[in-house]
Order: sequence, then C-alpha cells, then structure tokens
Amino acid sequence: MTHTIQTLSLADAKAMTQAAEAHAATLGIPFSIAVVDGGGHLLSFSRGDGGAVGCVDLAINKAFTAVAYGRATADIAPLAQPGAPLFGLQHSLNGRAVVFGGGVPVTSHGAVIGAVGASAGTIEQDISVAMAALSALTDTATPTAPRVPTAS
Repeated sequence: MTHTIQTLSLADAKAMTQAAEAHAATLGIPFSIAVVDGGGHLLSFSRGDGGAVGCVDLAINKAFTAVAYGRATADIAPLAQPGAPLFGLQHSLNGRAVVFGGGVPVTSHGAVIGAVGASAGTIEQDISVAMAALSALTDTATPTAPRVPTAS
C-alpha cells in the first residue's frame, strides 16, 4: 500500500526564510535561519551578513530537532534539564539535538511536515524569528507555537 506524505515545499521554505529575515532585520541582528522538510533535510538557509559562524549549525540543528521530536525546542528545554525526565537528550540524534528555544515544527492535519530554526539572539529573539517564518505559511500548515520559558 502506498501513502502520500505531505512536506514543506521549496516555495514554502523560501517564503518562510524571507519572512524570518524581515523580522530579524527589525531586531538588527544577523540571524541564521534554516527551514527543513518533514524528514529533517535542509530546504532553505540564510545567514545574515556578519552572522556568527556558530549559529549556522545551531539554526539547522534546531530545525532538525523540532522535526525529529515533533515539538518546539523551547518545550523540550525544561524536560532536558538535570533531574528532569529527558535529561541527556541533548546527546541524542548523533549530537544534533538542541534543547533550547528557536526550533519550531510545522504541522498539517496532525503530521509534522517541516520545521524552522533560528539562531543569533536571545532565546526569546530566536523564537520570535522562527515564529515570523511561520507567518508566511498558508492555511494548509499550522505552526506549533512553543511555550516561551520565563526567567525565574
């Protein structure tokens, strides 16, 4: 039996990247922005002029983590702290798992069809840039908004 699998298109990924770039420009920070398909494969990537080299892998891996676990990386963060149920998760996915905010999955009809990852600012700024990317999507895909952690 064959199954059709929905995923983000290249056009979706480019529109998401452009929306994220526009929001990053308002912050005045050269962000790295990655969009991956439902299998975690890179569709679109952008690094702002002068952006930190270390943010490249972080953006890509935040998106990959969001696809792999089907949830925003900000939601994984509290579960991966010492003493929490998923402590050590950051060592999974061959070391690619990122357990802090900035990676957000995209779902359609309950299935993860891709994700965006953003890196360069604070966790809150990374999340806001990722969410801006999701604003470019049509009604067929739904962003899975993270719960933004608050400082205690």
